[in-house]
Amino acid sequence: MLVLSRRKDESIMVGDNVEIMIVAIRRNEIQLGINAPKYIPVHRKEIYGRILRERNARNNERRSPLHRNLSNPIAVGT
Repeated sequence: MLVLSRRKDESIMVGDNVEIMIVAIRRNEIQLGINAPKYIPVHRKEIYGRILRERNARNNERRSPLHRNLSNPIAVGT
């Protein structure tokens, strides 16, 4: 993990087109401003975890019953 020190109104660049700026600092909280192209999703980590869980749940629901049963095959001719 890269650890950087920044002051208010200073920023860092991630790649060529993502800028993260320190907007405000209050006690044990900072506010970040993130300037990124629309095609790059930006989420808080806890929100991203929820998105992944919901995506996995949808993918599991979309699997056909036949596909689900392949993990527990029944022997043919028994």
